[in-house]
This record gives sequence, structure tokens and C-alpha cells, in this order.
Amino acid sequence: MIARIIEWSIRWRMLVISMTLGIAVVGVYAALQLPIDAVPDVTSNQVQINSVAPAFTPEEMEQYVTAPLEVALSSLPYKEEIRSVSQFGLSQVTVIFSDSLDIYLARQLVLERLIDAQRDLPPGVTPELAPVSTGLGEIYQFTVVNTPGQARHSLTDLRTTLDWFIKPQLRTVPGVIEVNSFGGRELQYEVLVDPARLTAYGLTVRHVIDALARNNANTGGAYIEQGGEQQLVRGVGLIRNEQDIENIVLTSTAGTPVLIGSVGTVRLGAQIRQGAATQNGTGETVLGVAMLLKGQNSRVVAHRVAARLEEIKKALPSGMAIEPFYDRSVLVERTIRTAATNLVEGGVVVIAVLFLFLLQLRAGLIVSSAIPMSMLFAILGMWYFDVSANLMSLGAIDFGLIVDAAVIIVENAVRRLADRRRALGRALTVPERHETIAKATIEVRRASFFGEIIVMAAYLPILSLAGIEGTMFRPMALTVILALAGALVFSMTLIPALCGMFLREPRTLPDASADAHSGDENPIVRRLQRWYAPLLERTTSRPVWTALGASAMVVACIALFPLLGSEFLPKLDEGALAINAVRLPSVSLNEAVQMTTELERLVKELPEVETVVSRIGRPEIATDPMGPNMGDTYVMLKPRNEWTTADSREGLIEAIEERLTKLPTQAYAFSQPIEFRMQELIEGIGARSDVVIKIFGEDLEALKKAADDTARVVSGIDGAGDVRVQQVTGLPMLQIAIDRDAIARYGINVADVQELVQTAIAGTEATRIMQGVRRFELVVRLPPEIREEEADFGELLVSAPNGQAIPLAQLARISRVEGPVEVSREEGQRRITVETNVRGRDIGSFVEEAQAAVAGAVTLPTGYVMRWGGLWENLESGRNRLLIAVPITFVLIFFLLFVTFESATQAALVFTGIPFAVTGGVLALLLRGLNFSMSAGVGFIAVSGVAVLNGVVMLAFINERRHAGASTMDAVRDGALDRLRPVLMTAAVASLGFLPMALSTTAGAEVQRPLATVVIGGLVTSTALTLLVLPALYVWWFGRGGVELATK
Repeated sequence: MIARIIEWSIRWRMLVISMTLGIAVVGVYAALQLPIDAVPDVTSNQVQINSVAPAFTPEEMEQYVTAPLEVALSSLPYKEEIRSVSQFGLSQVTVIFSDSLDIYLARQLVLERLIDAQRDLPPGVTPELAPVSTGLGEIYQFTVVNTPGQARHSLTDLRTTLDWFIKPQLRTVPGVIEVNSFGGRELQYEVLVDPARLTAYGLTVRHVIDALARNNANTGGAYIEQGGEQQLVRGVGLIRNEQDIENIVLTSTAGTPVLIGSVGTVRLGAQIRQGAATQNGTGETVLGVAMLLKGQNSRVVAHRVAARLEEIKKALPSGMAIEPFYDRSVLVERTIRTAATNLVEGGVVVIAVLFLFLLQLRAGLIVSSAIPMSMLFAILGMWYFDVSANLMSLGAIDFGLIVDAAVIIVENAVRRLADRRRALGRALTVPERHETIAKATIEVRRASFFGEIIVMAAYLPILSLAGIEGTMFRPMALTVILALAGALVFSMTLIPALCGMFLREPRTLPDASADAHSGDENPIVRRLQRWYAPLLERTTSRPVWTALGASAMVVACIALFPLLGSEFLPKLDEGALAINAVRLPSVSLNEAVQMTTELERLVKELPEVETVVSRIGRPEIATDPMGPNMGDTYVMLKPRNEWTTADSREGLIEAIEERLTKLPTQAYAFSQPIEFRMQELIEGIGARSDVVIKIFGEDLEALKKAADDTARVVSGIDGAGDVRVQQVTGLPMLQIAIDRDAIARYGINVADVQELVQTAIAGTEATRIMQGVRRFELVVRLPPEIREEEADFGELLVSAPNGQAIPLAQLARISRVEGPVEVSREEGQRRITVETNVRGRDIGSFVEEAQAAVAGAVTLPTGYVMRWGGLWENLESGRNRLLIAVPITFVLIFFLLFVTFESATQAALVFTGIPFAVTGGVLALLLRGLNFSMSAGVGFIAVSGVAVLNGVVMLAFINERRHAGASTMDAVRDGALDRLRPVLMTAAVASLGFLPMALSTTAGAEVQRPLATVVIGGLVTSTALTLLVLPALYVWWFGRGGVELATK
């Protein structure tokens, strides 16, 4: 079958080339459509449900909202996990589904359950689904600011412009699902009622609310016909301004109307805030965040948002400006530039090596043609399978691997053409040349075909990875398999066709009297053969000692493996820092703003810092629920070549930490924007560190004690940084506990008291005022001056049915208490977290030491469970899966070798290349001071397949010589010397193709470096095995006379 395909391709070479060009055109089109991102989005397939109940404490939110929702959602099909967090006035439940379930079907399943759960929720609480975005969906962030030197706009004006002018236009950008608002003040119309006046007129707050609602509506009266025309009839009664509100009638006394203006003051105000934003240490600002629709191209959408904002800027009110500070496309372009540069440089190195060994322009170009065609074939497959182009998916492509098959074919064709011309003593005719090329291709195609299948098979187990590690590495394996599959197809079609069309035998005849192996016209190869021949003679004459020495080296190097540190993935340098600040739970929002402003001022003084923007509390859409006591500060850094304070990210963090010691009562955790979100996605809301220790139990106080004890132990471990315990207690509350006996005596209902309490500060929404398409709440509140102190609440008057005004202090017990800050749950259990970052050492050894220390010093109450998570958990999960995947890979490789040679002995001989490759990978990591990571683990799997390819080809040639009647020693010598050039070529192009990736220091190189290092190191040692140890083992086994050569 293979022979027929090759002969057909040579015969119909023009058709093959035309078909290949057609594939190239489709591949270019697919490349233009391919999504591009920095890293794979590791967000699980999840649906978030947000519920707002402003009057509920965290425990009440858990009891009345979160728990009923969890029960309703617990039996959903395809559900994998449920997490939740309950804060003051907010419940967020996250349902994680199987990755195979369509996100829109998942949302439909959740909505169906929410309809059923609605009846179990308190009145007025309506769960809403978060936008169809991901944890990495915040692709573009900007601030709306005042233009220096012009009239200043208030925070309310800035926020109104963002909400009602900028956001509606950005929402129309294709790929943007939502625009989140942060900071500023949301405009509100307020009616500040005077309780004393209400009592004097015999009115209650409810009367005011009802009157406002009844006096803000338009009605339609159908139409009338007059003079042959139809006229619509409509009643206009919408509130237009403050004067309209003041003139609304509440009641009348002695024929005199009592108006809203008679019992209170109408003014423009602002909603009660749960969050704020600041910038560059200058105070508050207004911030907008464009959120990406799940599955869209972040780079393209970010560019669209930037273009639309440029249009919007021209129409902004005078004195107002938009300042972008975070654009995901910048990081995407930096990382893709790194990947593309590594690929191009690797391709140039590969082509240079090809020319060096072949010394034929045409031969080199023919082999090189496999590179672009295989890449376009892979891109076509990525487009079909919806795999984005990113640092991971492109991170393992090696042009050296892609051209291996073409190298073997073209090298053998060049050699056979030279041999044929030497034998004939003249130039070859076209039919003779085609016949020689076909035979040369078929001669090596069967062995190399199985070798390439083995390389692809080595990547198959990576496709079995699940969870975060699967999301990261499956696209990489799929892309490499697609590229190798393309190379395999083109090596049987395009390469023979191009050889038949362009390849020629050497014009000068080699010396016919020269040795068959030294007759190669390439002086470099002749010199290498002269060096190689005595080494080969030495190892094959002492096969036992050679085998023992090789075994000792393998054992010694593998024994060094425990010296390697371990981590999940090397950290990608995003060009920005993220600082998570945690303050006392009792801190007010205004105080938090002042503290954050001072933090920004200190950080901005560093010359490496370009912009500093902070987000305090939670935004309009609670994608990241935080209280006022927490904030995220984003530090945008200048290019690395402009740094003077430090020369590394760790050094800069230390400099910032030293400055922040001036600010008391704050704890900090340092990371990067995307890394922050990834860590939170892995372990749940609020978990933003390398290692997250979760303790599960029911009592919050017991959880807090266990967490504090654990934090003390972990803080003493070398490498621990930013150790902190999740804040679950310490939120001060003014509790108004209604005395039921007291309200019963006066005939007052609980609702009457609660309404007064709610109206006092938060306000009660009566209706909404329309201004064109803009809508603003109209709320009823009590004046600030009568609700500032605790004693003021006791003097608030509650109206009894008989008109009597009763002070609130006589109807309720007013006291200060401490309650929980938030309640986190996972799989139906409460939990608390202890977090720490790891600095100056690898995560794996740190966690092992910390686990031992915690186990010996911390005793958990009965029924309480501790679980270690974060990036370490993913490292362990990846390791465990690799412990399954790697043996499967080895078994699969051995099976394919057995099929290739039809001999278990010969399969075992070639299989010895794998431990040698592993040896080289371990040595390379140690020499470069790199940790073992999932990236390095994938490198070990990849090099295992590559390591056997040359052994397959060499052993096939040795077997051919033996079938031709040569002795074992002669067959080994002839086969090894004949295969020296292709073995060195394939090893050189495969390893040197990874060299730019291994040496790169640009953005994103951190992730690719361990993989490239392992492959290069493994190929060096496995090539030594193929050239020296494999021939010796063959002589030792088959030269003893008692073993028959396998019959093919």
C-alpha cells in the first residue's frame, strides 16, 4: 500500500503538488480564523448564580438563600461540584459541570431548577446568572477620568457616563458579553422623609412609598378617529424631575393637600456602595471592564473594544477622558510573538542543518517544504477541533520532528542516486531517476513509517489528562499529533513528488575505488564517519562492558531525579503584578479607599511602575465578590530593560513589600492578574495563592482556630510567603432584635419595624425615573443626621395602627455584635482556607515539609477534614495521571516496535533508547537548575517517542544487511556507518529545532523552557545510544549464534 502511494505520487507529481497547494490555501484561511490567546483558558465549565438581599447577614444569606439553592441544584445531571460564598447581602453559588456539556445547555438546566427554588427563597430575592464569560474574560480595562486643566466632573457624573453612554456602545462589540462597572457613585433620586412630620400628619413610610409608585406611570388610551385620521390617546404621568416628586400628594388635612415636599426633602443622591476604584494614588476613579464571551478570540475582541473606545472618546462630554490600563491583546501578542519567533528561529536552524548535511540546495528545500505544509495541516486541524493558538498549543511543535521523515527519505534518495550513477558510470535518465527515487523511498519508508507512528503514539496518553492539566496540555498534544500526521502524509506524497520533479544525482562521480561508506561527497559526513568508525569498533568489540557502562549511567542519572524540585507550571511573566490587600473586617469603605490610595502612592514611586489601579469591594456584577476589607491592586510594569530597582520579578516584589511595611493593619499577597484568576478558579472564590489549605467543618469558631494554628506552623517553613487565613469572623453589626411581646401590645407588625429599619439607611425603592433610555432609582430614606449614631436608631418612631408613635427602643433590643464576614461552602460543607505563596524554592518540597509539620502540630476536632490544594494539588493530580499515562505510553511504544520488527528481542533493543532519553532529560534539568513540572513531564513523554525513531531506522538497515548474507559484525558496521548521516541529521534537527525555545527569555518562554530542555537533553543521550550502545547490544545478542534473526 505504501509502495503504491509513493509510486503514484511520483508518477502524478504535478497533481500531487496542485492538491498540496489547495490544502495550503485552505490552511491559510484557517490560520486567519484561528482564535489566538496567551494561554489556554482553564476555567471549568461553570455557571454562577448571584442573589442579592441587602438586609441579610452572611449567615442569613447562607441559611435563607445559599442552602436552598444548593439543595435545588445538587441533583443536576453532569454536575461535578458546587461551591458557594455568602457575604453581607450577596450569595454566589457556582455549579461546575462536565467539560463535555454545552455551556448553554448547562445554563438552561440551572434556570429550570432556579424556577423551582424560587418559592423557597425570601420575597424579593431573585437569583440571576452571571454573564457567559470565563475567569479570564476580563480582557480590557479602562478608567473614566477628568481631563487635567478642565472643569472637573463628579464621581456620579463619571459613573453615569460609563453606565449610560459608554457601556451600551461597548456591549454591541462582537465578542463582548458584558461591561462591568467599578467605583464612582450610581445616581439616585432620594426622598429624605422626616419621621416627626410623618407622625404629625398620621402617615407612615409606606404611605410615601405607595404614593410615589402610583404617581409615576404613562397609560395608553387606544385611539380616536377624527377627520379621517387616527389619533393615539395616551396619558402622560411619568416623573421628570425633583419638582414633580415634591408635588405628589400624600393626603389632605382640612382640605389642604399634604405633599411629598411637606414631609421630606427631595434631592439627587447616590446608591449605597459596596465597592470603589482608585488610580495612581490620586484618589477615586471610575473603572470599566469589558468581559469576553466564552469561546471568542480575546485578541481580536480586545482590538475591537480599543477601536470602539477611540470612537467613543470623540463624543465624551468636555473635560472627560478614557484611559485604558489593561489590554489582554498586549500579553497575547507578546507570548505569540515568543512562540512564533521560537518556531521561525527553530525552522532556520533546521534548514541550516539540512543544508550542512546534504550540501544540496534542492534537497534542502525539498525537506524544508515539509515544515510549512505540516504546520498548515496542523492549523487546519486546530481550526476544526476548536483549539486556539497559544503558548501551550504551539509550545511543543518542533520543526525537527516534522522533517524527520522527509530527512530520511531525501537522504536515502540522494545516496541511492549517487550509488546508481557510480554503478552506471553516467548520468541517469528520467525514468531511471524516478525508479531509483521510488525504491529509495520505499526502502526506508516502512521502518520510518512505524517510527513516526511511535512518535505520535507517545503523545496519545497526554490526551487522557483531565482537569486543569488536561485543559493546559491536551491542545499541545493534539497540535503535535496533527503536525506529525501532516508530515507523515506529505512524506508519502509531496516529498516523493518533489524529489521526482527536482532532485538530481551528483554531477561529479565519486571515486569508485573509495570505501563505500567514505564515498560520500560531503566532507563533513566523511570526517564524522572517520571519527565514528573507531568508536563503533571499540564498543562492538566489548559489548558487555558497553552495556554495563550504559546501564550504570542510566541508574546513576535516574537516581538524581529526586534532586529535582517540582512545580505545576513555571510562572508566565505577564508584565504586571497583582496585589491582593486584606484589611480588618470592620474597615469602612471610605477608610479602605484612603488606605489603598496610600498603597498606590508608595508603589507608584518605583521607577519600574507605569500605572497602578485598584479595585476595592465588589463591582456591579459580582464576578469577584469581595467586601470593603479586600482589594486588588494591578501594577502595570514598564519593559524589563527599563528596570533599575531589581532585575527580577521576585526582587521587585521584595522592594514593594519593604515599602508597604509602612502601612499597618494590612496583609498582602502578590501574584499576577491572570495567575490570580487562575488560582481562584482552581480553588474557589478568594483563594489566590500557590498553596491553599482547606479545612472543612461546621462551626466557624472551630474552623478559625484550626486555621490559625495551621497558619502559625506554615509560616515557620522556609519559603513561605504571604501566609494568611481567610477572614470568616469579626464583622461588626448593629443588631436590632424585635421584641415580639412589645410590638404585640401596640398592634404593630414585624414588617412595619423592618421597613423602617431598611428605609433608615439602605432606603426602599419606590419606583424608577426615566430619562430617555436612562433609568434611575427613586428611593425613600431617612435624613443622615438622625441615623448617624447608635442612639439615633432608638429614637426612630414607629407608627402604631391607632396613630401613636412608638420609639424603636421600646420595640426592639439594639446592640452591637460581631458576626461572620463570609461563609464559604464546598460540596455542602463549610470551609476555611489558609493560603501561602512559595518563594525561593519549589512547591513540591515545600508542601511535603509543611504537611509533615502541620500533621505533627495541629489536631483537628472530630469530623473536621483538611485538604491541601492550589497549584500543588494540580501538580499531584498531573503526576498521578502521568504515572498511568507514561507506562501506557511505554507499552504502546513496545507494541508498535514489536509489530515493526516482529521480534520481541529487537523491539527491546530499540526500546532501550527510552531510559537513555530520560537520563538526558534529567541531567539537562539539573544542569539548568529547572524544576520538574507538567511541562517537563510532557517533554519526557515526547522524547520517549523521538528516542526510538533513529533506532528503528538503523536496526532495519542492519537487518537488511544480514538478510543479504552479511555477518553480524559486518551488518552492524555497514548499517551503522550508512545510517550515521540520517541519524545525526534527525537528532540534530529535532534537538536544535527546540534550541531557540530552550534559550529564549522573552514573554512566555518560562512555560516552554522545561519541555525544550528535556527534549534536547534526551535526544543527545538517546542518539549516543543509537550510534554506540545499540550496535554493541545487537552484536552481543545476535553474535552469540543461538538467536535467529526475525523473519519479516
